[in-house]
Amino acid sequence: MKAFYTIGLLILSNIFMTFAWYGHLKFGEMKGFQNLGLFAIILISWGVALFEYFFQVPANRIGYKENGGPFSLVELKVMQEVITLVVFTIFTTVLFKNETFKTNHFIGFFFLILAVYFIFKK
Repeated sequence: MKAFYTIGLLILSNIFMTFAWYGHLKFGEMKGFQNLGLFAIILISWGVALFEYFFQVPANRIGYKENGGPFSLVELKVMQEVITLVVFTIFTTVLFKNETFKTNHFIGFFFLILAVYFIFKK
């Protein structure tokens, strides 16, 4: 059960982090956000990223072996990176219609998934 909580919390944290890191790139299309300065955009992004920490920290605490969870620190990190790629891919294809994924991107993603396989291989 801790594995499911960990993965779910990592997914939620990555959704917020992706919006914090890349969501502001769409501000130019949003009424009231077009003329914000960099400092205001940073503050908004920090506000969004705060919610990322509300999910990331508990995910790592629940999932970490030394706290009674099922995952090593390396497994948590690699899993988080793959979740980040999945969330980023969905985010990009839904919100940034001008971005395209090419064969080399998918090959790179495949190798990252292979990394997960080898990290979790006992």
